[in-house]
Amino acid sequence: MQKVYTKIETIIGNVVTVHAEGVRNGDLALVGDSYASVIKLDRDLVSLQVFSGTTGVSTTNPVRFLGRPMMVSFSEHLLGRVFDGAGMPRDKGPALKENMIPIGGPSVNPAKRVLPKQMIRTGIPMIDVFNTLVESQKLPIFSVSGEPYNQLLARIAMQAEVDVIVLGGIGLKYDDYLFFRDTLEKGGAISRTVMFIHTASDPIVECTLVPDLSLAVAEQFALAGKKVLVLLTDMTNYADALKEMAITMDQVPSNRGYPGDLYSSLAARYEKAVDFEGAGSITILGVTTMPGDDVTHPVPDNTGYITEGQYYLRNGHIEPFGSLSRLKQNVNGTTRDDHRALMDGMIRLYSAYKESMEKKSMGFLMTEWDEKLLKYGEMFETRLMDLSVNIPLEDALDLGWEILAECFEPNETGLTTRLIRDRWPRREALNEGD
Repeated sequence: MQKVYTKIETIIGNVVTVHAEGVRNGDLALVGDSYASVIKLDRDLVSLQVFSGTTGVSTTNPVRFLGRPMMVSFSEHLLGRVFDGAGMPRDKGPALKENMIPIGGPSVNPAKRVLPKQMIRTGIPMIDVFNTLVESQKLPIFSVSGEPYNQLLARIAMQAEVDVIVLGGIGLKYDDYLFFRDTLEKGGAISRTVMFIHTASDPIVECTLVPDLSLAVAEQFALAGKKVLVLLTDMTNYADALKEMAITMDQVPSNRGYPGDLYSSLAARYEKAVDFEGAGSITILGVTTMPGDDVTHPVPDNTGYITEGQYYLRNGHIEPFGSLSRLKQNVNGTTRDDHRALMDGMIRLYSAYKESMEKKSMGFLMTEWDEKLLKYGEMFETRLMDLSVNIPLEDALDLGWEILAECFEPNETGLTTRLIRDRWPRREALNEGD
């Protein structure tokens, strides 16, 4: 039986407090006609964040605790739909009420997880060739405002070889939401996509629910045998929402005003990435914008301890240096026999190109080797690093060999004689390409 409380003690911002018993953290309640979530317990003093805000709420409004956490409907009918941060339809479609599941549950026991060993192809060479995305991996995309990280996520959503895409938009501009929706519709990927979108004008508490909604749905699809890719943007907005709520609750702030449990809050979401034995998997890519391009900012700093590498998106492309997929060695030795050696060799030569660029900018004399490196670096950036390049892994590897052959002699690449014998392009093939 649901107990009704008729006296609200305080109303501060969008948070109300009431004396109540038998309430759990995260439980759902109705404050008047508005949904709210329990965010703090101090003995019998309960703090609730009202989803739609406290405008019009008075201290005499009834508060009814529903005795359950926030829930979301799960079924195949989710595919192709767009919902807000409270799980309500944003696309003017019908509300879904069947098969309600709780959000924010525990992650899978690490002892029950399967070792990641399957590649997720994206058609983006700087991912597929140099920092392979592995099924059930958790990776952030570190970037700054103004970089095309949402465009990158949209491309991955359209091209990734997975069964289901769950897109969680956190604090998005409305234009960004429309961009995702229109791009996925035009690209034909909307039919395999579920979108939970919180815009900057929506209630702050819904911002904190988007990752949990996205991951709860993803987990159910994975248990049904689907390969699921969860795309979250922007996790810094999620952390800022946690900070705002912590300030409202008078919590003692930690580094730069963020709550002391920031690491735990981020880890609880990222650790949902898993490969279920005998079922599907959840892979997570989450954009983390770095204020002032500062990687020591609390959000990227904490994220780096949780995830299995990172992609750095700078100057419109994924940086070869700094970007890292710690699980790539689990798969890129099984894709093609030349994958790992070619990857290492090309990055080594690109590093030498950067040194030659520095010499040139300082006015040093350029040698014949430096000129070769400058030609190589320009071709590498335009034909592989550019985010508009869209080719399968095998074609990207062949293109890598062609770039090497156009710039260097075989013995200058540092690659093994066997690989050069098997893979080095013939001159006539290069001439045909010209």
